This record gives sequence, C-alpha cells and structure tokens, in this order.
Amino acid sequence: MREDCMKIFEAALKAVDPYEAVKGHLRLEREVLSVPGWSLPLGNVRRVVVVGAGKASASMALAVEEILGERIEGGVIVVKYGHGRPLRRLELIEAGHPIPDERGLEGARAVAEVVEGLGEDDLLICLISGGGSALLPYPVKGITLEDKQATTSALLSCGATIHEVNAVRKHLSRVKGGGLARLAYPARLLTLLISDVVGDDLDVIASGPTVPDPTTFSDVLAIVDRYELRGRLPQAVISHFEAGQRGEVPETPKPGEEVFSKVKNLIVASNFQCLLAAKRKAEELGYHALILSSMVEGETREVARVHAALIKEVSRTANPIAPPACLISGGETTVTIRGKGKGGRNQEFVLACAIEIAGWEGISVFSAGTDGTDGPTDAAGAYGDGTTVRRAEGLGLDPEAYLRDNDSYHFFERLGDLVITGPTGTNVMDLRILLAR
Repeated sequence: MREDCMKIFEAALKAVDPYEAVKGHLRLEREVLSVPGWSLPLGNVRRVVVVGAGKASASMALAVEEILGERIEGGVIVVKYGHGRPLRRLELIEAGHPIPDERGLEGARAVAEVVEGLGEDDLLICLISGGGSALLPYPVKGITLEDKQATTSALLSCGATIHEVNAVRKHLSRVKGGGLARLAYPARLLTLLISDVVGDDLDVIASGPTVPDPTTFSDVLAIVDRYELRGRLPQAVISHFEAGQRGEVPETPKPGEEVFSKVKNLIVASNFQCLLAAKRKAEELGYHALILSSMVEGETREVARVHAALIKEVSRTANPIAPPACLISGGETTVTIRGKGKGGRNQEFVLACAIEIAGWEGISVFSAGTDGTDGPTDAAGAYGDGTTVRRAEGLGLDPEAYLRDNDSYHFFERLGDLVITGPTGTNVMDLRILLAR
C-alpha cells in the first residue's frame, strides 16, 4: 500500500508541475502574448522584465524564458535554497525559508530596483508561488530583518493560519500586500501564480505582492492579541502596527486603487488540480476514490483524528465509499508547538493518525508537502499504517510521547517511514492519502 501511495503522490505532483503549468497558460503567437482573459501585442512594449519569488518560481521562469527568449531584457528570481534551476536570462538568488535571511533581503532589494525603473510602455511579468512571502523580506522603514525574523518565528509557532500570518507580513513589507504593484506602476503587470493557500485567495499567496490587500492594521493587531503575541514580538513591530492603526503610517494598497488598473493576476496551478490527479491515479490503481476537500485547515492532531475516523468507517461499514478505497484531502493544517522535538505538520498528521488506527488491518495513511519539505526537516512527510504503533513499541518507542514532544521526524526516522523526495520544484500545499483494503 505504501507503493500505491507513492504512485498517487507522484501523479499528483506531475499535474502541478510549474513549468508545464506556465506553458499551458502563457502563449506567444504572432507577436501577441496572451493568457486566458488577457492579451498584449509585444510591438507596443518597450521592455519585458521578469521577476519572481517562491519555491516553484525558478521552474516557472524556465518556461517563460523558453516562450519569450531574447525578448526578455532581464530580471531576478528568488527561490529557497536548493530549489534553483539553470536560467539563462534571469538572475537567480537562493535564500532562506521559512525564516527570511540576508540573501532574501538582497533578493527583495534587487527585485524592487528592477521594478522601480519601469515605465508605462514596459511589461513586468511576475512569477509567484508558495514561499514567496519569506523569500521577499523587504521591511518598511524602522523595521529590521531581525525584527521580521523574530515576528515570523513567533507566528509560525503560535498556531496562526497562513491567512493570519500573511496579513501580518504584509504590514511590515514594502513589496507585499500590493506593494510590488505600487512600485511597478505605471508599467503593465502580468502575474502568474501557483497557489499554496486554502481557497486560492490571490491576496494571500506569497502575501499578494501584486494584489490589493483587504486587511488593515487593526486586523493585524487583532491577530497579535488573538495569539497573545505582544510579549513575543519586537517592540518596533508593535509600535509600527499601532502607528498604522492611528493613521500615522500609510496602509497597504487597497481594492480600487489606480496602481492595480494595469494588473492581471492568474492562478496557473492549485491544490485542487493536484487532488484531481491523485483521484485519477487511485482509480487507475483499482481504488474507489473520494476527494474530501482541498480546503482542510485546523490543528493538525485534530484534523488527523477526523481523517482516521473516516477511513475506519470506510473499512468497517463501506461508507461513504467501499473498499478498496482511497480518501484524498489537501489544504494546510497548523501545528501549535508545545514540545522540543523535530517534525512538520505532515509527519505529525501521520503520527496522530497512526495512533488512531493502531491494530486496524488494511489501512494506511500518507501525508506529504508537495514542495518536498515538511517543516524544518529534509522529509516531505511520512507513511503509517495499522502496524506502525506495534512496530514502534517493539523498538521501545512511545508514540504518544513523541506526539506530545512534536518529535514526529525522529519517530518515523527510527521506523524507516519518512517520505524523502528532495525539492519537487512545485508547491501547492499538502496532499493526504488514506487507503483501505
């Protein structure tokens, strides 16, 4: 069953390959560049510049280079360390994720410099994918990179959703929350996005650098208070938010502003496309397949218990589908860190599921990040089944203790059940696969 899980996962990744996604949407015919719902004769364009940020942006850039070739004057692409691709016409900068670093700051400044020099006869193509928010750390005046690093660390460990995390990030940045569109105006701007957020909200993907921001400083302070972060965030950050709430600091660009009048944003790949491909592959392998949702959020352990209950129902009563069955879900859960262990939300999901399905025959669980990375580890995720707990106890491991300590990585490392793929080149959140024979 583990082999089937990997086959399903690999088919799902292929369906959201960034290079193919861009090639499937961006066309150049008779000197007219187009995507669905937008076209531009290049004879009217003085310069074409390409920028981008995110784990999948280098692969996206490869496709754009192939389509436009020498028409590209230059540009900058910022990716996570290890996620680069050989580009010919664009500068590639590798930087830190999920915590921003100095290389990311250099990359963000380089992107801003390229964009600020554009005029109304120029075209900016922006390539955005998951991870772009951390990879473009260009803080507003009065905020340091260290302030942003501390803020990001606090947000990622408190259980905040990606929507909440990015609302905060936008209000500390010169380029997020529509800031890049403001810098690029009056140039034409085409942004191609690979979505890594639940619901595919344009303003949340990489914190929406070319999208109007509906959130406000008041919203941000409400998030800070919701997670009791005032004592954990740098004072400069809190002071900036409070000044913004008082109207002493400019808000991020809002819907209807002129800077968005020449912007086209288009999603070229998403989690749901990934799930559809997983379903097709599962059916090809002989399973009855059901997509539960591409919008799963919540505390990882709780989400795991619900998924475990569903696959046990399938196994025992053949509801909502009969075995051999495959339940599929996507989205992105959150882990509230209470322990001192090592892991990620996918590994923790599988560990929590494994505890729930202990002793059940013919049930297996697989969960992995589509980018090949799960938390601060070299694993994409993990695999478990009804024998996981028994095998662990045979090695002297206490599954519940590992779960309490958020130490799923070392648990599955001992069992040999980590899923390690290396960087996949794409990023559309997570894929969970539950099988019942």
